[in-house]
Amino acid sequence: MTTTTHDTHQGVHDEHHHGPAKGIMRWILTTNHKDIGTLYLWFSFIMFLTGGAMAMVIRAELFQPGLQLVEPNFFNQMTTVHGLIMVFGAVMPAFTGLANWLIPMMIGAPDMALPRMNNWSFWILPFAFLILLSSLFMEGGAPNFGWTFYAPLSTTYSPDSTALFVFSVHIMGISSIMGAINVIVTIVNLRAPGMTWMKLPLFVWTWLITAFLLIAVMPVLAGTVTMVLTDKYFGTSFFNAAGGGDPVMFQHIFWFFGHPEVYIMILPSFGIISAIVPAFSRKPLFGYASMVYATASIAILSFLVWAHHMFTTGMPVFAELFFMYCTMMIAVPTGVKVFNWVATMWRGSLTFETPMLFAIAFIILFTIGGFSGLMLAITPVDFQYHDTYFVVAHFHYVLVSGAIFSIMAAAYYWLPKWTGNMYDEKLGRLHFWCSVISVNVLFFPMHFLGLAGMPRRIPDYAIQFADVNQIVSIGGFAFGLSQLIFLAVVIKCIRGGDKAPAKPWEGAEGLEWTLPSPAPYHSFSTPPEVK
Repeated sequence: MTTTTHDTHQGVHDEHHHGPAKGIMRWILTTNHKDIGTLYLWFSFIMFLTGGAMAMVIRAELFQPGLQLVEPNFFNQMTTVHGLIMVFGAVMPAFTGLANWLIPMMIGAPDMALPRMNNWSFWILPFAFLILLSSLFMEGGAPNFGWTFYAPLSTTYSPDSTALFVFSVHIMGISSIMGAINVIVTIVNLRAPGMTWMKLPLFVWTWLITAFLLIAVMPVLAGTVTMVLTDKYFGTSFFNAAGGGDPVMFQHIFWFFGHPEVYIMILPSFGIISAIVPAFSRKPLFGYASMVYATASIAILSFLVWAHHMFTTGMPVFAELFFMYCTMMIAVPTGVKVFNWVATMWRGSLTFETPMLFAIAFIILFTIGGFSGLMLAITPVDFQYHDTYFVVAHFHYVLVSGAIFSIMAAAYYWLPKWTGNMYDEKLGRLHFWCSVISVNVLFFPMHFLGLAGMPRRIPDYAIQFADVNQIVSIGGFAFGLSQLIFLAVVIKCIRGGDKAPAKPWEGAEGLEWTLPSPAPYHSFSTPPEVK
């Protein structure tokens, strides 16, 4: 009820002040959380396809050994911009869009707490990415130093467009910080009466914790890129050993941002999966409180593990051991989460609609990514894996079959709520099976490439890696094309289809849109009766 009355009120409010907001102006001026959520989601999908096109260029070049399609420098530009677009343009805006749509409805708020800032934080994003993408057409080309922009590659050997890259990263960071402030203020101040902390849906909890992570680490990224800027253009020597600086310090500062950042990209996924699994298991989430504490533990530990990206930089053995043990500790709260999801499904009355299929695929494939992460955490063997395709396989399992799959699960789960129409279930399942098969053909063989010693970020390779790379590239093209099915599903759903009932996933005991705090009833032996 709350949301409907609010929407009417919003419309009246807008007309009163601006006259009827028509066409494109409605979207530019909107302060409605649903409109802004929609903008974020569409923007993220466009960026997903753009970054995906760049990945296709990379995989086409690596289809066979030798240089055939692109210059090595352009290949490096593709790997760099692909990474930046997928992280800052696809995954993070998608989660922010979901936060905008769902958090107010889940906590019974009329809107986000700071609606004007909400509008602003979205509308600066397209400009950030226009700036980044425009560098592809400059003399000297786009950034070519990898999305991690290690010094001295980014400070001494980089193209002139580095300044554009720095500016665009600053804008993305400003957008993220504003979005995070908005989420925190909304959750703390606008909860409905009786919505106590331990009754918050887990999606809201995971986003609250993510927002604190964003506010903590985005300024670190801003500092890093500013130092890169002054080193390159203003003669400072933060990362230049000749001037008394330290290139390894760059890695410490960057990864102090970069590691919490990878948790920023997965924690909201945990919240999504914790909403979907109980709904299609027809029973409350198992171990609600432990999920909240596990999420908080992961967030705190994420600040203590940054140097596991740097085992090969010559750290003291004590430091290597510290980062190794802290990294392995993160496996514990993550394991708690996986256990709780499986326990929720245990003896549930399961159905396998598209959102549930994506959620189950998420649990299985994210766990594989977690295991390879545990392997990378072990210092002595990381010397072998470091900078090989094993690392690429690891983080793509976590971010593609992890973050991206959870975003797709969320899209299918909430599309009826967003559009009022049911999506085409047959097409949805086709999209799921094409995606899940191709994503494994794409990333699983990369583990073997890495273990056999193939280095990452290279446009050419030795002949013994040829057959596996061919399989990987075929998987890549298949995965990319599969996403066009998703586009078709979404457009078809928006344009019409069966009207969605009030409770699209009927039988899920009131667990459809807002997951209330779980009933105190948690028993493996006698599940509560399904209404």
